[in-house]
Amino acid sequence: MPVDLDRETFERIVDAALDSVPDELARLVHNVVVLVEDEPPEDEPDLLGLYDGVALTERGFDYGGVLPDRIFVFRRPLQEMCDSLEELEDEVHVTVVHEIAHHFGIDDDALHALGYG
Repeated sequence: MPVDLDRETFERIVDAALDSVPDELARLVHNVVVLVEDEPPEDEPDLLGLYDGVALTERGFDYGGVLPDRIFVFRRPLQEMCDSLEELEDEVHVTVVHEIAHHFGIDDDALHALGYG
């Protein structure tokens, strides 16, 4: 049975996942905002998270004056795929790490190999 949490509780789980990112790594994340959305884009209804921005590996010397990159965490598909609160917390953690990794230029193939697919 899917986990059904209110938005505030779900956002606390996302916050806990962000807090678990090691400080050494978190200090390297620049110009990024993390947003919780209830639904993913219509054309990708099972998407758990999304990085929308320019990876650090692709930023040139002239990069600046731009809006923050965005990491989206999608509440409905994450809750629907999990049968327990513990499973949801684990999946949110994996999703957050996965999207932060995209900020560092790590692609999906490498993330899958590392267990963050």
